[in-house]
Amino acid sequence: MQSIIILFSACWILLCILKLKYGLHVLQIEGYKNEKYIEWMGSHKDKIYTKKDKIYTVISIVNTVFFVLGSNAIQGKGTYSYGIAISLITSVFLMLKSGEKSESKKPLVFTKRAQRLAVIAILLVLADFLIIVLIVHLITNDIVRYFPLWAGILSVAYYFSSFYIAGANYIAQPIEKRINMKYYESAREKLSNMEKLTSVGITGSYGKTSTKFVLAAILKEKYNVLNTPDSYNTPMGISKIINNDLTDEYDVFVAELGATKTGDIDEVAALTMPRIGIITSVGPCHLETFKSIDNIMRTKYELIERLPDNGTAIFNYDNVFVKKLADKTFKEKILYGINNTENTDVFATDISVGSTGSKFTLCIKDMGTIECKTKLLGEHNISNILAGAAVASVMGLSLEEIAKGISKIESVEHRLQLIDPGTGVLVIDDAFNSNPDGAKAALNVLSSFADRRKIIVTPGMIELGVMEEEENEKFGESIARVCDVVLLVGKKRTAPIYRGLIRLEFNEDNLYVVNSLNEASELLKTITKLNDVVLFENDLPDTYEEQ
Repeated sequence: MQSIIILFSACWILLCILKLKYGLHVLQIEGYKNEKYIEWMGSHKDKIYTKKDKIYTVISIVNTVFFVLGSNAIQGKGTYSYGIAISLITSVFLMLKSGEKSESKKPLVFTKRAQRLAVIAILLVLADFLIIVLIVHLITNDIVRYFPLWAGILSVAYYFSSFYIAGANYIAQPIEKRINMKYYESAREKLSNMEKLTSVGITGSYGKTSTKFVLAAILKEKYNVLNTPDSYNTPMGISKIINNDLTDEYDVFVAELGATKTGDIDEVAALTMPRIGIITSVGPCHLETFKSIDNIMRTKYELIERLPDNGTAIFNYDNVFVKKLADKTFKEKILYGINNTENTDVFATDISVGSTGSKFTLCIKDMGTIECKTKLLGEHNISNILAGAAVASVMGLSLEEIAKGISKIESVEHRLQLIDPGTGVLVIDDAFNSNPDGAKAALNVLSSFADRRKIIVTPGMIELGVMEEEENEKFGESIARVCDVVLLVGKKRTAPIYRGLIRLEFNEDNLYVVNSLNEASELLKTITKLNDVVLFENDLPDTYEEQ
């Protein structure tokens, strides 16, 4: 009997750990924010409380009720034995089924923070286990005989075990805050002592990552440049780069500054202390947390407010919201754009955008003009290049150096990256994220492949707040005008896109709705033909999967 109890206890604890691992993965994807994790749990109950979990819990509770009623009525060994058998068999079965592997786009990374949270959560599980067993012992004075009773209670605890991760994250917050502040202050002190270093900060609703890599490529024609990798745009991510990678050999540090709420840009700008600041765009990204465009504008402008008196502010004058910010700025500023050449300092003319890159004439006031070529796709990338050229002009590069740097720019991974796998089917990878302007730019690029059948794979756009449904419907209409075949990922989420497609009478025979990107990839193998071009527009994290 002791062996049975030990086996059941081990199974229950392992079941909870598996559930904790999944919860920790979601929490990590959600940036360790409890409110977003709890919100995700509320909108994905089928993933938190699986069918197997429900069956296990219901059987355990029914088993417990019959055990209690049966033991009171009969006092025989039959009820007792059946109760033990059912408790053990159901828990072992669920553990074996829960151990089945599932693929993830972005696997759980056991960072030190994740490890700390895992330890705290497991301790909470063990504490609950001991408390429940102790209470049953105090009431019945026989935990062996009443094993089916506390096994049933523990099944309920397991059912809600995803909350242990939220509890662990709450408990760990003071610890994480102290650790983060230590690294933050260390990075800030290190940067403040590097007097010869020029720091450049880039923010915007979209375009900031591409602009960062564009700028670094141009400045490397004259300077030794360190830029934050990929989407390292949070205080901890930037602090890590400064503490570990930034040395005296670098002349320029380029940092992307991200935000999901008011005050975020001020925090990272205080860390990076930029002398030059760029605002690439203001749009409805993260509107769910910002609540309004005005709040987004105010937050992006925190970068400009952090610039020193001798700093330079650089604005995308084509963006209506950024234009408003630029017009109220009295610090030294440079305006760039494609559409408003009369009022900008850095602009492009004679633009020729094709399926393999772009050509244009770069114009910089007080410097002149020069012909430029880039391998980057899309007119919006010319706008990003103009931002880089504006900074380069401030940093003293010649027109020839700027043009040479522009010619060396490589496409950023998952951002309108043209891939030729050698199968006769071209792929445009724009899977990093999507927003209304970015989606429009991606479709424009796709339409440039005039001699190919055009296929799009997309789950739509997210985090657009109240505008999300309307923008996705418009996206569907735009897709209908450009694409020949459409694969929508996620029936519920892409419903607005579907409506937009049908409104423009898109051929439903060429419209497919699948549950996941894996399904879409398998379907593509059967429907693609020689000379097709496939656009992957956005790839949502695992937390948005509908299966």
